[in-house]
Amino acid sequence: MGQTDQMLANYVAEIEERQAFVDGILEAANGKDLTEEQIGLISDTRDRMQLVNEKMKPLEELRRISGDSAKRVQDIANYMQQKPGPPAQVEYRSAGEYILDYYNANLGVEEAIQRFTTYNRAAAHQTTAQNPGTLPTPIVEPVVNFIDAARPLVSALGARQLPSSSFSRPKVTQHTAVAAQSAEKAELTSQQMTITKLAVTPSTIGGYVNVSRQNIDWSTPSIMDLVIQDLAAQYAVKTEAVAVQAFYAGGTAGGASTTIPASPTSDNVAQAIWAAAGLVYTATKGQGRLLAVASPDVLGILGPLFAPINPTNAQSTGFSAANYGQGVMGAVSGISVIVTAGFAAPKSLMVMTSAAAEVYEDRIGSLQVVEPSVLGVQVAYAGYFADVIIEAAGIQKIIVT
Repeated sequence: MGQTDQMLANYVAEIEERQAFVDGILEAANGKDLTEEQIGLISDTRDRMQLVNEKMKPLEELRRISGDSAKRVQDIANYMQQKPGPPAQVEYRSAGEYILDYYNANLGVEEAIQRFTTYNRAAAHQTTAQNPGTLPTPIVEPVVNFIDAARPLVSALGARQLPSSSFSRPKVTQHTAVAAQSAEKAELTSQQMTITKLAVTPSTIGGYVNVSRQNIDWSTPSIMDLVIQDLAAQYAVKTEAVAVQAFYAGGTAGGASTTIPASPTSDNVAQAIWAAAGLVYTATKGQGRLLAVASPDVLGILGPLFAPINPTNAQSTGFSAANYGQGVMGAVSGISVIVTAGFAAPKSLMVMTSAAAEVYEDRIGSLQVVEPSVLGVQVAYAGYFADVIIEAAGIQKIIVT
C-alpha cells in the first residue's frame, strides 16, 4: 500500500471513530434533550469530519488518476503484443500479385502464406436454406382481432332481466283530468285513466362453430378460447345493432328545428340538440336521462366544431380524437354524446331519454356438445334479447345534412 492509500485509510478510520463517538453521546442521552456540552461536542465532531472530507478529496482524485493511468498503460501494452490474425477475405488485383504471393509463400513468408491459404480455402457456407427443419415458426401472442364488443347504448339504458318468453309493459295513454269548477255546486270534470299494453317478444340471437378435436389439442393459443370469445363479441355487436337500429327506425323524424345544415356552426348543432331536447321533454315530461346517440362518422362534424380547449363561454367541453371509440365521447350543452357502431346508415344522430326505450336480456352464454363420429366439439353462444320503445316521441332523430 502506497502513502496515498495509507493516508486515505487513516482519514476513513478517523471518520468512523468520530461517528461512533457521536452515536455514543446520543445513546447516553437515552431520548432526552441534549445538554449544551453534548451539543458542543457533536458540533466540534461534525466540523472535524467535514474538514477530513475536504482533505480526502484531492487524495481520492489523485488515486483515481493513478489507477486510470495504470490501466491505460496495461491496455496499450496488451494491444502492442497482439499479433494480426489472418485476413477474413483476400482478393488479388492481378495474376502477378497471386504469383508473387505463391513465390513468397514457398519461401516461408508468413503474411504471404496467410493470404495464399485464405484465398484458396474452399469454405462451405451454411445458411438457413440448408437447415429449414431446425428453424421453428414462433407464434407471437395475442391474436390480432379487430372487434369492438362494447355496447354503449345497451349499457346506457341498462339491460333488464328478461322475465319470460313474452310479456307486456303497461303504459298510460290517457290521464285523469282536473279543471276549475264552473260554479258552486257544479259538477267537476271527470276523465278516465287509460292504460294499454306494449307487447314485448324477445328474439334468440346466437351462432355456433364446429371445431375438430385435433385443432383443440394442438392449437396455441387455445382455439376454443378464441372461438368462444369471438362468438361472445359478435353477440354483443349484434345485440347493440338490433337495439340501436330499432330505436332509430321507431323514433320520431326530426323537423326543420332539429336539422343540422351542410356547413354547420357550433351554434347550429347546439340549436338542433336543444330543440330535440325540448320535444323529448314534451313527450316524456323530463323522465329518464337525456342522451345524444351518434354514429362514428358524426364525430367528423362535432369534433372540429367543439375543440377540447373548453373556453368559459363554450357550449361543450370539447371532443378529443385521441379518445376515439365507442362510448361517451364528450357532451354538447351538457348532454352526453354516446358513439356507437350499431347504426345501419351513415351520419345518424338521435336525442333520446332513457325513459323512452328499454332493453331486456337473458344471456345463455356458451354451450358445448361432443360429436364422437367426426371427432369434433360443437360450441355455440346465444341469448334472448328484446327491445321496446315506450314513447316514440321521446326519441328525436336529428337530420344531418
